[in-house]
Amino acid sequence: MPAFWEEPDFDDHEVVHLVRDRASGLTAIFALHSTHLGPGAGGTRFWHYAEPAMALRDGLRLSRGMSYKNAMAGLPMGGGKAVILADADRVKTPAMLAAFGDAVESLGGRYVTAEDVGICEADMVAVSRRTRHVTGLPVTDGAQAGGDPGPFTSYGIYLGVKAAVAHALGRDDLSGVHVAVQGTGSVGGGLARLLAADGAQLTLADVNTERAAALAAELGAQQVAADAIMAVPCDVFSPNALGAILDDGGIARLQAPIVAGGANNQLARPQHGVALAARGILYAPDYVINAGGIIAVALEYLAREGGTATSVGEVRQRIEQIPARLREIWEQSAVTGQTSDQVADAMAQRLIGR
Repeated sequence: MPAFWEEPDFDDHEVVHLVRDRASGLTAIFALHSTHLGPGAGGTRFWHYAEPAMALRDGLRLSRGMSYKNAMAGLPMGGGKAVILADADRVKTPAMLAAFGDAVESLGGRYVTAEDVGICEADMVAVSRRTRHVTGLPVTDGAQAGGDPGPFTSYGIYLGVKAAVAHALGRDDLSGVHVAVQGTGSVGGGLARLLAADGAQLTLADVNTERAAALAAELGAQQVAADAIMAVPCDVFSPNALGAILDDGGIARLQAPIVAGGANNQLARPQHGVALAARGILYAPDYVINAGGIIAVALEYLAREGGTATSVGEVRQRIEQIPARLREIWEQSAVTGQTSDQVADAMAQRLIGR
């Protein structure tokens, strides 16, 4: 078995930490990619992996993405991620969350955790009883930022989709623009509602077909099978589920001039950014367009550490800078001939001192 630091996704990570708590059954992997700008911030994923190596790969890729995301969002935070290896039944217990909180605390503030796939706001509250290095906690004041970061992520992606449509299609509005949305959970569902309010034509898909059907009925959208969404002829393909979908086969199926969505690590490998560009498809780098959630929870955490609070208005103002970052990336791409993901990666690497 090769050493983990020989994995293709290992990128001079500062810390890769395995935690095993026999009493609760917790098995977790912490990956800190960079703390050059501040403590590594990134959510915790609770997922059942067919092979443990897949969990390690997820942690390595996601933590690197968080370094880039936080840097490009102008946050004084590094990049980190935690992955809890769920069993096949996805059993999650209070004892397991307590042990996880203790593991976060043992890192001494180098890692700040939040929600991700399989983890909810209530889980973060449980973790917060064991460590203060957690964010995305509920608030009672509606004007104060806190709680589920999903709506903020959706808002940033919505703004990014509008910027992509303006750049690639020359359209200043979304009326009649056809968007194929993959994933109708917190982020994808929130995005779909924002797009529908602007008059976009929507096609929806989710592995949870009942959830997709309910949202389609609510919004007057079409629904297709989860394995058909990438081949839908449309103006924008918006991936908002799991990553690594833009591989050779996925890119070949696309019938859209724009890819703009919130899923992390959409490109299976770096060469797939080149493959998208070769087909003339405009790509919004995922860690730039989907930064709304981390902006919200990072500002919440930093304010709480300083004994203050952050307003929803301040968070939205920061999120509203996402379109300008995307335009800068696309403009540099056009001038240099580099793909948009290559331009964004180079920008992020400079920001984290690499």
